[in-house]
Amino acid sequence: MNEARVAIITGAGSGIGRATALRLARDGYSVVVNDLNAERAEEVAATIRAGGGSAIGVVGDVSSESDVAALVRCTEQAFGPCTLLVNNAGFAHQVPFIDLAPADFDRIFAVHVRGTYLCSRAVLGAMLAKGHGVIVNVASQLGQIGGVELVHYSSAKAAVIGMTKALAREVSAHGVRVNAVAPGPINTPLVASLSENWRRAKAEQLPLGRFGEPEEVAATIAFLASSEASLFVGQTLGPNSGDVML
Repeated sequence: MNEARVAIITGAGSGIGRATALRLARDGYSVVVNDLNAERAEEVAATIRAGGGSAIGVVGDVSSESDVAALVRCTEQAFGPCTLLVNNAGFAHQVPFIDLAPADFDRIFAVHVRGTYLCSRAVLGAMLAKGHGVIVNVASQLGQIGGVELVHYSSAKAAVIGMTKALAREVSAHGVRVNAVAPGPINTPLVASLSENWRRAKAEQLPLGRFGEPEEVAATIAFLASSEASLFVGQTLGPNSGDVML
C-alpha cells in the first residue's frame, strides 16, 4: 500500500502559499493549510475540500515552538506524518537600513529563518525514520542579489538559502531531499505591500518584462516535491522573470 502524501504549507492563506496548497491538493496530497489568520487558512482548506480534496486549516505562528508543535500534532492526527513541508510563511517590510529598528530586524528573522528551522526540525524526525521526505524552502531572489531598503529581508532569505544547502548535505543520504525556490517579484499581497516606486523600477529591470503569478511558483514547488526532481538536492530554483540568471 502506498503511504499517504501529506503536505504542510506554512503561510498558505494567500499568495504563493495559497496557490501551492491548491496545486498540491490537485496532485493528490492531503494538505494542511497553516496561516496566522484562521479565517484565511480555513477558506483555503474549504476550497480544497469543495473540489474533492482533503485539507484542514491550522492557525499558528511559525516562529513559536509551541505553535509549530501543535501544527505537526494536528497534521498527524488528521492525516498521518508529514511527507512534504513547504516553508513559505513570510512577510516583507521596507525601510532604509539606517532607520531599521532592531525589533523589525528580529521579527523578519524570527519568521523567515527561525520559522524554517522550527518547522523543518519538527517534521524531520518522522521523515528520517521513514527514510524519505521532501522539504522545500521559499526564499527570494533578493537573498541572492539584495534589495534596496530590504536589507533585513534580503539577509533572512540568504540565510534560508544557506540553511537549505547545509541541511541537504546532512540529510539527503538518509532519503530526505531539501531544496529551495527563490521567486522574483510575484503578484502577491507581499509584493503589493512594497512601494509603487520599487515595483515600477523592478518591473523595468526584468528581462521577461512582467512579474510572475503565484501559480507559476507553485508549479516549481510541485516539481521539487515530485519524483521527477529526484536528483535535485540543495538546489535553489529561480522562477524570477530573469532577475537572477545562474
